[in-house]
Amino acid sequence: MAANPERIATTVAPAPVRRSVSIYQPKQEGLIFPIEPEFATFAEERQHRKERLVAACRAFGMEGFDYGFAGHLTIRDPEFPELYWTNPMCVHFNQVKVSNLILADHKGKVVEGAYALNRAGFVLHAAVHEAHPDILSMCHAHTVYGTAFAALGRPLDPISQDAAAFFEDHVVIKDEAGQVAVEESAGMAVCDWFKGVKAAIHQNHGLLTASRHSIEAAAFWFIALERCCRQQLLVEATGHKPVMVSPERSRYSREHVGSEYIGWLHFQTIYDHISKSQPDMFE
Repeated sequence: MAANPERIATTVAPAPVRRSVSIYQPKQEGLIFPIEPEFATFAEERQHRKERLVAACRAFGMEGFDYGFAGHLTIRDPEFPELYWTNPMCVHFNQVKVSNLILADHKGKVVEGAYALNRAGFVLHAAVHEAHPDILSMCHAHTVYGTAFAALGRPLDPISQDAAAFFEDHVVIKDEAGQVAVEESAGMAVCDWFKGVKAAIHQNHGLLTASRHSIEAAAFWFIALERCCRQQLLVEATGHKPVMVSPERSRYSREHVGSEYIGWLHFQTIYDHISKSQPDMFE
């Protein structure tokens, strides 16, 4: 099925400016600018979430975040929040479509879809979703720079405006470090760390992001965190000590460029590109 132009346009149409949540929102009315969607039915919202989940998977594919069958992205179902949609096991990020997504419960049972569930995805994501009803979405993949930085067992430094978006908004998890998360106890050990933060660096494992807003926010902040890990490794490889952004300026930057809304807004450019260049995602 080809992409529906009306579906794509709903987030970038000229419209009156709504309640301001960011300084990036235009004050002038009638300009083309992404607006957060509203839904009349659960079915509409479900379709929206599934399409954005697929786009997030495709974005991970574009970024080269694939590593065999590793990597899982999840979003709660709007009508049945005890269930979550996720990418199918052993399907490349670039081949994920609306039609092959699976719906699972917190016990790891697939209730809709033909594919199997990634065991590690179930262990980590289901535990976090169940322990934190406010978390809508999570992302994890075995990336090159995030995994390398995770081996250091320390938080990201505020060496740039981009990195400042994560200042005091991510944690380093040392529990179960380096051990493959296939036992349910591993998920329970990790889930408590996600109180009030959007990202985690799991020592000897890699990166995880969580969003209380959308799959778009979780996906963009994962991409951003991987990028920041790469930047810090490059800076440290010079042998020179980087100049840090001060705590006060880091907090200011985090407030204005590190919010859930900003993560959602950043992802709109990615969605627009993928939905137009990869229309098979809607199949």
